[in-house]
Order: sequence, then C-alpha cells, then structure tokens
Amino acid sequence: MSLIVLATALAVSSAALPQTDPQQASPPPADGARLGGLAPPSGPFVDGPPRPGQPVVFVPNPKTPSEMFPPPPPRENVPFCKRNQFDGCKQRGG
Repeated sequence: MSLIVLATALAVSSAALPQTDPQQASPPPADGARLGGLAPPSGPFVDGPPRPGQPVVFVPNPKTPSEMFPPPPPRENVPFCKRNQFDGCKQRGG
C-alpha cells in the first residue's frame, strides 16, 4: 500500500517539473523564407487598449453572412447512411 502512495507522490511531483525541449529551436533563415508555409507577423495586431480620448471606430462588414460564407451547392444523389456513418449521407426514415 505504501508503495502505491509513494509512486503516486513521485508521479504528481514529476508532473510539476518544467518540461524542457531537448532540441534547440533553429534560428529563422536569413533570406526571409517562410517556415511551414506561415509568415511571421510584421507587427502587433493592435497597440494595446485605446488611450483616453482616442476615437474608437466600429465599421460593420458590408457583406451579409450568406455572401461571406456561401452554402455549398446541393448534391444530386446523396446515399443513405450505413451503420456508424453520420457524414455525407442521409438518414433513413425521415
């Protein structure tokens, strides 16, 4: 019984230790090439909270939701669902 308590205590205490990565991150390439297909941000998105007296302008999007996210075209032939299949099919009896 005491061995179980000791093993649990060791597991809990080791989980609290910081995890370190054994491999060091490589520096970015000097020629400005993108890593993984993503470019790093050129600057912060916002400079922080607005300063007192600074005007805050809210501009609504001119597009409607159906224009921004158009529905997919209807499918002509949708097969019935098989056992444990839920996507890309239609339910029987309804």
